Amino acid sequence: TMVLDNLISSRAKEIFEYIAPNYHITLMEWSHDADHIHILFRAHPKTEISKFINAYKSASSRLIKKEFPEVRQKLWNEYFWSQSFCLITAGGAPLTVLKQYIESQGEKSE
Repeated sequence: TMVLDNLISSRAKEIFEYIAPNYHITLMEWSHDADHIHILFRAHPKTEISKFINAYKSASSRLIKKEFPEVRQKLWNEYFWSQSFCLITAGGAPLTVLKQYIESQGEKSE
């Protein structure tokens, strides 16, 4: 079931951009699939990223369920986000390569 359409993804991105500065995080690139998002962001070395991710998931889940009540029917056990996440640090990789990767994530392979 597709939970993340363009509208919901766009709202989730807005919420990310609203919360991120409090954690010294800057959004670089964003894309979504039917059931997950890919985000490239820059963070301050002292940023507690897991704290930010938990705060973001909590706030965005609450707001999205409130603003898009129809989404509740597609959720498993009322959870908008799963508890897991994959975080990859990319210190040395060129930004253009990373952005290209994130942009291509929503595309279906032929």
